[in-house]
Amino acid sequence: MNRKLTVIYWQSTQFWLGKLLEYPEIMTQGETLAELEENLIDAYRCMVLDDVPENYQVKELMCET
Repeated sequence: MNRKLTVIYWQSTQFWLGKLLEYPEIMTQGETLAELEENLIDAYRCMVLDDVPENYQVKELMCET
């Protein structure tokens, strides 16, 4: 199944950065614009992965901001 996604992206001093407007929690980077697009597609595929086994585990992570 194909799905169109909207990307907002910009270039920093070292990388191209981008996020999906439909899924703002998905944000990544790439050394080139093409690599950024590939990374966004990979991140999207991981997020919508439907084949999570029944015996999955859950863990909370702490992240200082």
